[in-house]
Amino acid sequence: MAGRYLGCWIPRRPGTRSYPMDNGITKDEAGKALGKVIRIDEAQVEDHLGEMVRQSVEETLNGLLDAEADQLCNARRYERSPERQDTRAGHYRRTLHTRAGEVELKMPKLRTLPFETQIIRRYQRRESSVEEALIEMYLAGVSVRRVEDITEALWGTRVSPSVVSDLNQKIYGKIDSWRNAKIEGEHPYVFLDGIWLKRSWGGEVKNVSVLVAIGVNAQGYREILGVAEGSQEDESSWLEFLRWLKSRGLRGVRPAVSDKCLGLVEALGQVYPEADWQRCVVHWYRNVFRDVPREKLGKVATMLKAIHAQEDREAAEQKAEQVIEKLEPCLPAGRSMKLGKAAATVRAGYAETLTYMKYPPKHWRSLRTNNPLERIMKEIRRRTRVVGAFPDGRSALMLVAARLRHIAGTRWGLRKYMRMDSLREMDAAAGVAAAMAS
Repeated sequence: MAGRYLGCWIPRRPGTRSYPMDNGITKDEAGKALGKVIRIDEAQVEDHLGEMVRQSVEETLNGLLDAEADQLCNARRYERSPERQDTRAGHYRRTLHTRAGEVELKMPKLRTLPFETQIIRRYQRRESSVEEALIEMYLAGVSVRRVEDITEALWGTRVSPSVVSDLNQKIYGKIDSWRNAKIEGEHPYVFLDGIWLKRSWGGEVKNVSVLVAIGVNAQGYREILGVAEGSQEDESSWLEFLRWLKSRGLRGVRPAVSDKCLGLVEALGQVYPEADWQRCVVHWYRNVFRDVPREKLGKVATMLKAIHAQEDREAAEQKAEQVIEKLEPCLPAGRSMKLGKAAATVRAGYAETLTYMKYPPKHWRSLRTNNPLERIMKEIRRRTRVVGAFPDGRSALMLVAARLRHIAGTRWGLRKYMRMDSLREMDAAAGVAAAMAS
């Protein structure tokens, strides 16, 4: 079968889809051969372009510095004129870290006038955007060691841990302003917890506690309400923390959800006497499990979950009594699990875990545990674990607060967590019932 090529009819080679050229090689074969000859090293091209950008930045900055020096002298270099106010006295070299890499600047020196450039601050060693990137990396959860690796990969130079620490000092004021900002609006649901961190003190490692509160506002969005250092998780620390929250404007608290921390319940009753307290169901389960043998954990867990699967509080209380009866060793052999200590723990605490049933059923899943705050505390532990021991309590507080500030600005704080219509409807129905009763 013939085909037309370059104005001539020539036969097509059997088994090929291309027509042969004059030397008997098809176009496809020629293209493959050229592909082997012409190769582009993308890495070398990128390095070359990066070096060109760095040189361009360096030349531009040095040109601007020279122009500033000429303006101060009122004459260009080597120019003689009666308007000249000063002469050049050479230059000195300094480096500046930029996003394009490290550049070398030739800082002009004048014989009589001081040279103060408006382009670069005195003693500045990094471009402001580079400094901001370092701070954001650290506060977003990147460890100092990882920051060093990233800066070397991006800008070709390593930044020491002391430099990162100095840069973080610049934003401590902003973090304190964010911590002490006024709390706007009502927050019906509040979650409280604390975290223990290590600090070096006089050559030995001691504990320092950081207390955290988050809340759900009247529109259904989550907010970081407060973070503060506590001497320890006791009544005085929680009392001071809750009073601080109240002084900043926290109001409208309905239930406060937490573990049974030492002194927290007593402090809550003093600062917010009208608020309910919901004990975290998961933490309560763990307290019960401490008195249960491993081979019986699965069955006891199913029994406890059945308490909180009931449709209302009355049914849940009845179920709890049935669970207690089955755990106590007073039943006939074969029916009792002989777990007297676990039964006593259930009896003492189950009522504290049912407070959430006073509120709309749509909110029960979010109110019966402290999981909304526990997830954040898990992230804080991950971030602080790489530090080890902090030099003081303020350093620990600032890192935790910075991490919380970062979380608040993400999707966590921008996405609606609850629909509060059901709570408003419940309050309206309660108001109507109270009016009719009066």
